[in-house]
Amino acid sequence: MSNLMQAQNLSGKTALITGASKGLGKAMAQALSAAGATTALVSRDAAKLSDVHAEICGAGGKAEVFVADVSSEAQVDQLEKEVSARLGKVQILINNAGINVRRNLIDFTLEEWQSVINTNLTSVFLMSRRFVPHMRGTGYGRILCMTSIMSHVSLPQRSAYSASKAAVLGLIRALALELAAEGITVNGISPGPFATEMNMAIVNNPELNTQFVANIPVGRWGKVEDIGSLAGFLCSDAAAFITGTDILIDGGWTAR
Repeated sequence: MSNLMQAQNLSGKTALITGASKGLGKAMAQALSAAGATTALVSRDAAKLSDVHAEICGAGGKAEVFVADVSSEAQVDQLEKEVSARLGKVQILINNAGINVRRNLIDFTLEEWQSVINTNLTSVFLMSRRFVPHMRGTGYGRILCMTSIMSHVSLPQRSAYSASKAAVLGLIRALALELAAEGITVNGISPGPFATEMNMAIVNNPELNTQFVANIPVGRWGKVEDIGSLAGFLCSDAAAFITGTDILIDGGWTAR
């Protein structure tokens, strides 16, 4: 095995991925599993989690399923107990769970606003608070948080989503400084236009899709595998000097 391959080998590590039942979360779980990590798959959707679990195990990986709403403090506390009992300490935490409500600000209900903030931001706080202690004192830990190009730029009807993702970016920077001396890195990944379930309203509308793709400099939607390979790198020893930052993976969207 080459030095680079060895540096990116995650064998012996346990990685917990929220929102692992589909899309980018699923892709990251598969990538980390392929690199040797045991994956703790977390979502509210038990059926879809079971499908991901079967795919990972069918490819020779190791995974366990945990059903939880990570915006709930009580459920996060219970999740930590279950993960500890079944898999031991978690060395890698990927905060990926997220939702988006597209609506003009004045049309938002408080309930809708809070649902976006709680799922996208509060869950990162709750999960990090619970699982950072797993990493302390070991000299190694990796926390990845899914931000978004909407934490750097925005679009109409993205007020709650942009606010939540910009706040996650601030949390990343502060937590990275708190943990830097302990060998625990904290970074963000800001996906641009990926053809995931969240964007199917655009993908499935030929006119909107054509207009949207025309604004992507590389001329296509992102592939979920692109996120998986980036996450695998950031979780590895090869990325030990990268912390407190956010990596844009957007096909050139924000370079315009």
